[in-house]
Amino acid sequence: MTVKELCKTCDFEVCCMPFPEREVKGAYIGDLLSWVMGRANEDNAWITIMSNVNVVAVATLVDTACVILAEGVKLEQDIIDVAKEKGVNILYSILPSFETAVKISGKVL
Repeated sequence: MTVKELCKTCDFEVCCMPFPEREVKGAYIGDLLSWVMGRANEDNAWITIMSNVNVVAVATLVDTACVILAEGVKLEQDIIDVAKEKGVNILYSILPSFETAVKISGKVL
């Protein structure tokens, strides 16, 4: 499933989507950035509540398909600009992390 399809299917809001056709293969939930760097996989949808510029850096380093910010967390415009520049897809979910993961389960695995 692509990021664009996942967003539409799960009714997530687009924050920025420079690569809508990026394939999503699995998911990882985590808020401790060092753990995400060591445990998330390339092409994962990364679910987090972290909202600082380091999220973009970690998503780039791990090469996640997208970041899904859960619990209604939003990014500041300057961070969105960096995400666009770095080619990081970011989506918004109003649901808690677990419920966001449940919503995408079976769609990306």
